[in-house]
Amino acid sequence: MKFEQSRLLDGLPKQFFANLVAKVNKKVDEGVDVINLGQGNPDKPTPDYIVKSTQKWVADPQTHKYSLFRGLPAFKQAAADFYHKKYGAQFDPEKEVAILGGSKIGLVELPWALMNPGDTYLLPDPGYPDYLSGAALGKVNFVTVPLLAENNFLPDLDAIPEETAKKAKFFYLNYPNNPTGAVATPEFYEKLVSWAKKYQVGIISDFAYGAIGFDGKAPVSFMQTPGAKDVGIEFYTFSKTFNMAGWRIAFAVGNQDIIEALNLIQDHLFVSLFPALQRAAIDALTAPQRDSAVATIVGRYEERRNAFVEAAEKIGWHAFIPRGTFYAWMPVPAGYTSEQFADVLLNKAGVAVAPGNGFGTHGEGYVRIGLLIEPERLVEAVNRIGKLHLFD
Repeated sequence: MKFEQSRLLDGLPKQFFANLVAKVNKKVDEGVDVINLGQGNPDKPTPDYIVKSTQKWVADPQTHKYSLFRGLPAFKQAAADFYHKKYGAQFDPEKEVAILGGSKIGLVELPWALMNPGDTYLLPDPGYPDYLSGAALGKVNFVTVPLLAENNFLPDLDAIPEETAKKAKFFYLNYPNNPTGAVATPEFYEKLVSWAKKYQVGIISDFAYGAIGFDGKAPVSFMQTPGAKDVGIEFYTFSKTFNMAGWRIAFAVGNQDIIEALNLIQDHLFVSLFPALQRAAIDALTAPQRDSAVATIVGRYEERRNAFVEAAEKIGWHAFIPRGTFYAWMPVPAGYTSEQFADVLLNKAGVAVAPGNGFGTHGEGYVRIGLLIEPERLVEAVNRIGKLHLFD
């Protein structure tokens, strides 16, 4: 028997990075020493205090039962307390916090929960490719908003046509930004809140890289902005803050109508997270080792950023200096598309990078560099690229 997949699945966007992985694996199989700068997965282990906490909670039989559908009250309280202490924002843990198995789940399921087929939301371009999955699954429309270098990769709210703003139901934003490394400012967020209220658009802040800021400046949370809770929510994941990408733990905070809709759809899809992981997440947020562990992680990425940017400058490859995340957004030399340039680097230098067009139309002309290997290998990658004389 043969079973055809649904039209819904047929309409899903292609996984752009599956093609990149296949190309890299082919080179590795051929015996090439590939320096892979195309990935987005933290390369170091989860801090030891979290691992030990998890081991303790996994051994506790009380965590082996189903969780409450909407998560442990203690975890929701810890999330609310974390935001209050770190960002000065207050949330009712029962009405304004949602527990998630990774922030991707919330970002993709949100159109199911809060939009109807044919509704429209706004997405950043370039942006996280999986935002498009939510549009396909929810059968909703999207309009992209360009992020341009001349505006420090922040959306120009004044340039969004009024007709588009009026029909939009939500606007997804992600700062610190994947793929550009740009950060938002308090002034931008203040303007965003006013814009959202004027056009009645919900703001969805994807704060995945919220802990990773450089040059002594912590990233700004959207929820620090007066009125932010009135107009939207923010997703916070443990994946990048605590090197817990494979653990799939996150939460969302903010507007109680949006939170309730996310909780309701999850009532039907999940029974929350394994209670031991929720207990470990509480410890991750509240243990005295937290700040030093996060500082170590951020310091490592800043050291790598500096090594890469300085090496690239020496070969005439000028970076948009990332102020957050663990990426560098690099221009493609004249005469190449993003994919052509990426193929040249892989085939002639053994260096893998992510073509910018995989993040949207306005990603064309760039490649994304993952700062997820040691500084010495980053410098070696740049030196290999320099020998191609593409920037002379």
